[in-house]
Amino acid sequence: MLATLGWPTRRRLNKPWSVDSYFAEALPLGIEAALHMEVDVAESDQLAETEFVLGLPRIAGAIAGCRPENMGFVDQIEQLSEHAHIKGVRRVLHVAPDEMSQSDLFIENIRHLPDYDLSFDLCLRADQLPLGTELIQKAPDVHFILDHCGVPDVAAQQLDPWRGYITEMARMPNVAAKISGVVAYAKPDWVVDDLRPFVEHVIDSFGWDRVVWGSDHPVCTQTANLTRWVEATHALIKGASDDEKAKLLHRNAERIYKV
Repeated sequence: MLATLGWPTRRRLNKPWSVDSYFAEALPLGIEAALHMEVDVAESDQLAETEFVLGLPRIAGAIAGCRPENMGFVDQIEQLSEHAHIKGVRRVLHVAPDEMSQSDLFIENIRHLPDYDLSFDLCLRADQLPLGTELIQKAPDVHFILDHCGVPDVAAQQLDPWRGYITEMARMPNVAAKISGVVAYAKPDWVVDDLRPFVEHVIDSFGWDRVVWGSDHPVCTQTANLTRWVEATHALIKGASDDEKAKLLHRNAERIYKV
């Protein structure tokens, strides 16, 4: 398996999390390597964050932080692209004003990413998914990856309007979806069937060729640990073929992120 993971972003997770402790749990689960997902550090620390994680063992690549709302964005991604193991970029949008991702400057900047062979990870709240679809439509040459199943309210089992938003976004051919994050949005006492309608709808909408799996570690530890999330994943895809499982668990990530 190839996992995507991020470092702590919430106060209750604000403690040391080492790559050694991660792989001590991950390797027995079949996770042999990981992609690091940026964690919205200060703009001045973005390159340093990426350079640090790329020096860690078993990190196959990184998705770096970026600021497409800035005039200097092209210079930023040009600098990032000099690192062969930077596979894409992300701007966390669920904490930003909705209008930011719809500005002419943001859209024009995003359109430069294919010139540097970089993808864009979309981190949006469920209510922002229509904005994400608009962005995807306006940048048809960019390859997007929707993070965390679009952040549904798993705890409340609120399938709609999230379900319709996912269906609409999946019609865009230049976007894939990451099966991750759902345990962080579930109740502390969640069971696999609480996750099932959300995970299955994303897979049904995007198809097995456009989904990748992510550990969302250590954020997933708010309601589980990595082992429990991996076990839940295998339970959720029990009926899939070996080929479909391989696509979700590593093959699609290797293709989409070029690792």
